[in-house]
Amino acid sequence: MPGDTPRVRFAPSPTGYFHVGSARAALFNWLVARQSGGTFILRIEDTDAERGREEWVDGIIAALHWLSMDPDEGPYRQSLRTDRHHQAIDALWHGGYLYACDCTREEIDARNKAAGIQTPGYDGFCRSRGLTRGAGRALRFRTPDEGTTVVDDVIRGPVEFPNDTMDDFVAVKASGAPLFVLANVVDDIDMAITHVIRGEDLLPTTPRGVLMWEALRSLGWRTDGSTAAGVVSAPDLPVFAHLPLLVNEQRKKISKRRDKVAVEEYRDQGYLPEAFVNYLGLLGWSPPGGEELFDTDQMIGWFRLEDVNHSPAFFDVAKLTHMNGEYIRALPIDSFIEACGPWLTGDRVPWSGGDFDPEVFARLAPLVQDRVAVLGEVTAMVDFLFLERPDVDEDAWTKAVAGDPLAVTILSAAMEAYSGLTDHWTSEALYAATLAVAEGVERKLGKAQAPVRVAVTGRRVGLPLFESLEVLGPDRTLGRLEAAILRAGGGDV
Repeated sequence: MPGDTPRVRFAPSPTGYFHVGSARAALFNWLVARQSGGTFILRIEDTDAERGREEWVDGIIAALHWLSMDPDEGPYRQSLRTDRHHQAIDALWHGGYLYACDCTREEIDARNKAAGIQTPGYDGFCRSRGLTRGAGRALRFRTPDEGTTVVDDVIRGPVEFPNDTMDDFVAVKASGAPLFVLANVVDDIDMAITHVIRGEDLLPTTPRGVLMWEALRSLGWRTDGSTAAGVVSAPDLPVFAHLPLLVNEQRKKISKRRDKVAVEEYRDQGYLPEAFVNYLGLLGWSPPGGEELFDTDQMIGWFRLEDVNHSPAFFDVAKLTHMNGEYIRALPIDSFIEACGPWLTGDRVPWSGGDFDPEVFARLAPLVQDRVAVLGEVTAMVDFLFLERPDVDEDAWTKAVAGDPLAVTILSAAMEAYSGLTDHWTSEALYAATLAVAEGVERKLGKAQAPVRVAVTGRRVGLPLFESLEVLGPDRTLGRLEAAILRAGGGDV
């Protein structure tokens, strides 16, 4: 690492929800900064006015905060740095690194076809024409004809790009707006970025950035003084690290069109940020001891860029969910109850706010904690406690009640047995009474209690039945059994 205080940047474009791949890139940048007393910078690359939205900028900032990765500097807006970009354009133009081009895509393709060139690319037609700037002409960067541009990548080693295979790429649109490579390099130089850590999909553009960076340095380009270093000469090239692609279970690059990739979606479903960060850390990297569950401080101590694997990393939602469940079960019960708050109050719940009783939930919270993998599952698991009538799953009703010829018999027997327990309403007494009902119809307890569970909770699976009945109380339990008997017999509930 150059120097003792790395300066890293996370530079997303606000053109959609916060992608899990972006979150992984942000994490690895953040880790490098945290483990060495460096600076983690957030730069919003918001120059795409057509695709960018302000709510997605807010989403990026909120997601980073949720993951406890607030930036040390920023957010900086690339759109507010256009004057600086145009200063670089002027310098590169006058230095002979840029030239004007008025070729259309159709003209380039026609010339390549006539010359028998199968690979699409620019043929350098305007290099020596001496066209002036303006008049709707793009500006191309004059790529060296000979030699090799090497990207020294921490993860992949030296990656060579023969210069004669790179065409003269467009650095400035015909409208005068700088393209990604130019704006990116200027911003990195001005912010004294020491490490560029990003996805491998940007590796093909990196040699262009290297050429641009070296061109500006050769022209004596100086930073704009926006960093603590003040106005200094353009620094040496940064350390490059291109992170492996994230793939789905078909080993295809994860895509927002077919995969669940939005960090906001995982947050809203009740994944814990600590578990999410832990899992992101395993996407292309693993601790030296092979641990899978670890806290952030441990990850900061163990992480090394050179240990990141260049092979594609499988984003396994099932593994993430399992890991989240482990984190949930490790919470102190008071912390778990507090974390469940957003899923027990507000607009998410099917009951009115006044029907929720925190003391009732607290009685069953340890049982809930043992059974949920994400906090979003809590609501459906306990809704029967706070609804006037259970939200009956019709498939469960069909299988456990309507489709069972003994269901009404079991429900009636349970109602009679439970009626005698109102002064001794405990889970143990309810268990014994239900076991007697099961023996009376010559069934195992599990099958005999199924109609009771659906009648009282509305579902075939959920929390332990007898503890649930104890908390629900005799009046509501008996009322729901009676309603189920009436419905099963064809009456109105």
